[in-house]
Amino acid sequence: MFIETEATPNPATLKFLPGRDVMGERGTADFTSTEEAAGRSPLAERLFGLGDVARVFFGADFVTVTKSLDADWQMLRPQVLGAIMEHYLAGMPILEGAAAEEHAEDFEAADQEIVAQIKELLDTRVRPAVASDGGDIVFRGFRDGIVRLRMQGACSGCPSSRATLKHGVENMLRHYVPEVVAVEQVEA
Repeated sequence: MFIETEATPNPATLKFLPGRDVMGERGTADFTSTEEAAGRSPLAERLFGLGDVARVFFGADFVTVTKSLDADWQMLRPQVLGAIMEHYLAGMPILEGAAAEEHAEDFEAADQEIVAQIKELLDTRVRPAVASDGGDIVFRGFRDGIVRLRMQGACSGCPSSRATLKHGVENMLRHYVPEVVAVEQVEA
């Protein structure tokens, strides 16, 4: 098994491509602690068990790992590669139980058509670019012209993510959906 590694815009995060489905069409999964992964993802538990892992994110065909601040990729990268390889060779599932995270969305029923436009733009124009950087962007709500989005994976905590949201995503949404006045990043 050959696993490719790619850098991301976030220097604390690397993207690992195992050459097979990770989440496939089931969506994404984001884990920020051992406790969060416990009983839900054997692979995330294995990665957190390495000790210097701060976040694990699963995309369609990639695993994004964020290291702790004091960790060194030269030491951690081979350990992560080994853990991913062992997991796949053992034939274990990525997730146990629920397939993907459930996301509560906050918007008025009268805004359903606007929300559908926003989600389509995010799915077709934004998410593919964000996924190529090892992350995801999740719609969380729309109220009073403000779109609330959550950055995941490599994009969570990335120095350029706020600029991407304000200058890229916000400008695009405002151009195509006049009802949008701003975009805000939310953490949960």
